[in-house]
Amino acid sequence: MIADDVYRRGRAGLPSWITDYDGRRTELPIARWMGGTHSTVEDIRADEASIAFCTGPTLDLGCGPGRLTEALTRAGVPALGVDTSSVAVEMTNHRGGFAVEQDIFSALPSAGHWSHVLLADGNIGIGGDPAALLATVRALLHESGTAIVEVESTSDVDDRNRMVRWETGDSVGEWFTWASVGASSLYGLAVTAGLYVRRTVESNNRVFVELAVHSIDRGAGDP
Repeated sequence: MIADDVYRRGRAGLPSWITDYDGRRTELPIARWMGGTHSTVEDIRADEASIAFCTGPTLDLGCGPGRLTEALTRAGVPALGVDTSSVAVEMTNHRGGFAVEQDIFSALPSAGHWSHVLLADGNIGIGGDPAALLATVRALLHESGTAIVEVESTSDVDDRNRMVRWETGDSVGEWFTWASVGASSLYGLAVTAGLYVRRTVESNNRVFVELAVHSIDRGAGDP
C-alpha cells in the first residue's frame, strides 16, 4: 500500500509527492503530518487552533500518523483515529493515541454519539465527494456535535473528483479521487448535509471551519 510507504518515509525524514492526472507534482507536507519534532512552531500552533474546538469525544478521520489524535488524548479528550493505512494506525497507537484501521465510509463505532468529528489536513477531499463525506460526518455526530474541517482557503475553491496518486522515490500508487474545497464553497455543502458554519479560524495560512448540526435538523424546539 503506497500510503504505508509514504508514512515509513516520513518517519525517516524522506519526501513523498502527490501528482494529479495532468502531471502536476507537489511534495506532500509529510513533516507536518508526522508532528512532534518534525513540526515547526507555526504548525504546532495551527494544530492547537484546530483541536481547541474539541472538548468532548472526538473522531479523527484520516488521522495519518496520529499527531492530532495523540494531542487530544494527552489533553484528556477521548479521541479515536481512523485510517486505512496499517502503518499510520500503528504509528498513532505507538505514540499514545488510539486508532483503528478502517474505511471512513464504513460503519464506525458510536455513530450518532460523537461530540466532534475532525477532518484535518484537507481530508474533506477524501473520496472526491465532499457532500457525501459531510453526510457521513453528520450521521456520526451527536445532535449537539460539531465537525472541524480544514479547507484550502477562505475562497470559493470547489474542485471535485480530481484524479491524483501518491509517489515516493521507489513506488507509484494507484489513481484515486480527491477534492479541494474552500471555506466559501463549504457553506452550501454544509447546509445540504444538515450542518451550518458556526465560525472560521485561520492560523499559519491554514483555515479551519467549525460546522454545527442545523437547528432544523435537531428539532424546532431545540436552542
